[in-house]
Amino acid sequence: MATDPVPREVRFVSDEVELAGTMAVPDRGEVAHGVVMVGGSGASDRDNDTYFPPLRRHLVEAGIAVLSYDKRGVGSSTGEWRDATLDDLAGDALAALRFLRAQPGMRTGEVGLFGHSEGGWVVLRAAARAGAPWVITNSCPGMTPAAQDRHALANALRRSAATTRLAEGVLTWYDRLVDAGRNDLGFAEVASLFDEAHPFTGFWGDMDERLWEFQKRKQDHDPVPDALRLRCPHLAIFGGADELVPVADSVRLFGAAACHPDRDPRARLTVEVFPGADHRIRTNGGTSTAPGHLDTLTRWIKDRNSRLGPQ
Repeated sequence: MATDPVPREVRFVSDEVELAGTMAVPDRGEVAHGVVMVGGSGASDRDNDTYFPPLRRHLVEAGIAVLSYDKRGVGSSTGEWRDATLDDLAGDALAALRFLRAQPGMRTGEVGLFGHSEGGWVVLRAAARAGAPWVITNSCPGMTPAAQDRHALANALRRSAATTRLAEGVLTWYDRLVDAGRNDLGFAEVASLFDEAHPFTGFWGDMDERLWEFQKRKQDHDPVPDALRLRCPHLAIFGGADELVPVADSVRLFGAAACHPDRDPRARLTVEVFPGADHRIRTNGGTSTAPGHLDTLTRWIKDRNSRLGPQ
């Protein structure tokens, strides 16, 4: 059985915070390719729970250096993600990109960005702000967090076999919560809404004042304008059975952005949907990586870099 590549603990600065992460480099020959991996929502660490290590192992074995890091305020990183904006998180991703590019043997034009779920919004914003040779979004919704979360909640209600009346009531509660955020209500003012939603307290069970403020800032973020501003190729990966993301709508929205007359000609879109795969592109109840997922990642990265020519 293959083992995880021997990692190196690293630290780098992004504005006022110090981020801690893991860098893994192929143990052979000259290193040129590299990828920064950005985790999903909440308190995601450098491994994004257990999701990143097998991806990192495969990429490093394919000759691609990988850097992933603890989100600000998580693990060994300073700061607090709940006090941040998506612009702040995008700045962290760009700081990681600069750090990896500065490592011996790395070629600036062959180090790109990978973002999972919410991390996809982050890397799209980062790539739109600064030069990146390519960007990969993995299970990244093409719509706002508010719309995506409503879809996920509706699916959770269906899985629970909730009655139509209960489902409608919970979704109405959710819509009221979103409206409260848009009206900039404070946490104390919306606390009663959480009490009313007791059948699905797990969905918002960790809500506190800090998280509520973060949620308000994020809920109407639209990734399409960032997609329109891309100046590099974009690979959008989805699991066909993802119950958290409206996959068909996301493909449509990213596709419409790619067809926009103002889109930079370098910003070619590739979409890969893996049938039967979940939010982490896994099958068999989440126990197996979807066939072809890992090979698609490495092949696409190397193909993009080979087209760049000598650096």
